[in-house]
Formats: sequence, structure tokens, C-alpha cells
Amino acid sequence: MSSNQALFERAQRVIPGGVNSPVRAFRAVGGTPRFIARAQGAYMWDAEGRQLIDYIGSWGPMILGHGHPDVLDAVQRAVTEGFSFGAPTEREIELAEEILKLVPSAEQVRLVSSGTEAAMTAIRLARGATGRSKLIKFEGCYHGHADALLVKAGSGLATFGHPTSAGVPAEVVQHTLVLEYNNLEQLDEAFRQHGADIACVMIEPIAGNMNFVRASVPFMTRLRALCSQHGALLVFDEVMSGFRVALGSAQSLYAQQIPGFQPDLSVFGKVIGGGMPLAAFAGPKAIMEKLAPLGAVYQAGTLSGNPVATACGLATLRLIQQPGFFDTLGARTRRLTEGLQAAATAAGIDLRGDCQGGMFGFFFADHLPQNYPAVMATDKERFNRFFHLMLDGGVYLAPAMYEAGFVSAAHTDADIDQTLAVATRAFQTLG
Repeated sequence: MSSNQALFERAQRVIPGGVNSPVRAFRAVGGTPRFIARAQGAYMWDAEGRQLIDYIGSWGPMILGHGHPDVLDAVQRAVTEGFSFGAPTEREIELAEEILKLVPSAEQVRLVSSGTEAAMTAIRLARGATGRSKLIKFEGCYHGHADALLVKAGSGLATFGHPTSAGVPAEVVQHTLVLEYNNLEQLDEAFRQHGADIACVMIEPIAGNMNFVRASVPFMTRLRALCSQHGALLVFDEVMSGFRVALGSAQSLYAQQIPGFQPDLSVFGKVIGGGMPLAAFAGPKAIMEKLAPLGAVYQAGTLSGNPVATACGLATLRLIQQPGFFDTLGARTRRLTEGLQAAATAAGIDLRGDCQGGMFGFFFADHLPQNYPAVMATDKERFNRFFHLMLDGGVYLAPAMYEAGFVSAAHTDADIDQTLAVATRAFQTLG
């Protein structure tokens, strides 16, 4: 049996940083990444045979838990029929129909292989549909690693963003304007200055890449109104929140509070693939028909809608529609989040948490942050210590204070109880 440390040293010789996605490297929290050998239900086992209660869930897709028998059966049957054909399959249609049934704002959907690909193409489609170049995103929202989105805020609203990655020329992000999340004043000013040139605004309605931060209802109401007024498209990035926070995704929650609310385009991933590489973007037929082969906006993908991934996603989407599924999932997630806050308070530690459906977050702070600067002002060092205390106690949280957590249908009350017991000891140590 190899140790995690030995595997990490071996990995660093052949893989940059020893990982194939940066957050897995534990750079934010320090220490050695856990190399996972297998998973089942709410648990993972690392290379040393250590059992961990999993609150990452492959960063969201595993809403049913690992290895659900119905999903396994669907995937195994699909594998025997063929991995990929480079030609259409009936299952692609079935998955598209299932997504559209649950998303009233959309009439057509295009399947792709990653959230980055879906978000990148949604922006291209918005630009093609509007004939405009500029886009707005919000600091702390992550929409994948397309060049135009790897950008930080400029010095003011008149100044567009600056690249946050080497290899991204400044001219690539010259049309990207970065605003502060939940800041109504900045939003109004951006549209006042640039409204006629804005193709789209892309937003995570519940941001999961600055931990867990909701767009306020007044902010979302104003954003929708400004997009409609100026002819810009509102693009909801629901790669993380889609079918995870509610059956109708985050947009259904805003529609309950804002009469007639709908985004113009939606981006999905994670849950719709059930853990397989699959994502999608969707919208009204009039916009979606601007895509090739019907329109002039080009997009293609060799493995898009491949039969194994669509089998996995279709089985997952059908299972989460069972009566009471989200009521039960949401109650369990609230119990975890409220329990963490209560245990911290009892230890004299400031901690605030929030959750929706099977997605949650918490901050070492005396209030819930509403934007990225406020998230950055929370106690990072205390989070890092807490993370390792939880990991030592057999609870696997995201290895960075900027990431949301995920509860699955496989988590039991006993799992929550055990997690809170470990957290109570951790808070007492921190206090």
C-alpha cells in the first residue's frame, strides 16, 4: 500500500504540481493531498485505507453519493454498447429533453464536455446574438479557464480587467468588465457607461467559488431589469448550482421571488453528468438557433454528448426527481450547517454558515460575506487549522476556504452526527 506522501512525490515528477487541477494540491491549506483509492455512498477511502466522510462529492456532481446502483447499472449497460461514436444517439435527445423539462427558461440545449467549454461558448453565442463585444463578470465568480474569463478587476469602472494568468494577453480581456458581487451602485454605473456595448452579463447566482455567497434578490432584480433595458443577455452559470440547490436550479429560487424572472442563457454541468465529463448550455430557440450548423456561431466537440456520460447524467437527473428528494437533502444540509455554527458559538468562535439544497458554506466571521473582498477578510488561518483537524478526524472538506461544500442523498443522520462531533472537538481546540 502506497502512502499519500509517496504518491504525491511520485506524481510531482510527472504531473505539474502533482495534480491535474490546482486546488487538489492543498496549496491553500498546506500538507499532503489525499490520493483517493475508491468511494461508496458518502465515503471515500484514501491510498492508506483511511475512510473519510466526503463533503466534496467530486465538487458537486455526486448528489446521489458515490456508486448509486441505478447509476452504475445505466453506465455499465452503456459501456457495453460503445464508448463513443462521433454520431448522434437517442440518449442525447433524452438528456436534453430531461434538462428542458426542468428549466422553463430554455427551449433548446447543446451538450458539451466541460463547464469551461459551456461557459466559453455561451459567451460566444451571446456576442454572436447581440453583435456586441463587451461582457460583465463578477469578482469571485469562476466560469472556467477560458482566456477572456481569467481576469481581475481594473482600477475603476472605466478600466477593464487585467489578466490573472500568464499566457493571457491584455487585449484578450480588454472587453471584460469585472464588478463587485452584490454591488448595486457599480452595476448601475457599468450599464450607464457601457450599456449599448454589453453583450452579456455572466453570473453565478449562488457563487460556489468564493465559498457560498448568494446574489441578493434586489441585486438580481436590478440585474435582470438592466439587461432587458439595454439589450444584454443575462447568462446564469449554474455549473455548480444547477440541479444541486433545487430541482429547478438556482433560477427557480429567484423566479419564486421575482415575478416573471428568467435568465436568457443557462450553463450547466456537474450534476447533469452524474460525475462523468458532461456539461451544457441552454436558452430560447431564437438564440440557440444561431449556433452551427443552423447559424454563424461555431461550436463543435468530438466527445460532446458521448453515450456513457449521457447514461450517467440521465440516470442521475431521473433519480433526483423522486418525491421529497430535495426536501430531505435540504433538511440534512441545514442540520449540518446549523450544527457547525452552534458548535462554533459554544466554543466562543465566530462562524457563519449558509446553505441551499445540497450545497453549503461557512466562514470564520461574525457575518455572512456578500462579496469577494468580504470573503477574503475572513479568518483564513483559522479555516486552515480547522480543515486539518477535520481531516484528521475523518471528515473531508474542500481544501480551501474559497470553496463550497456538498451534501449527498447518501449522507445519513449518523454521518452528520459524526461530522458535528469531530467539529465540536476541532472548535474546542481552536478556541
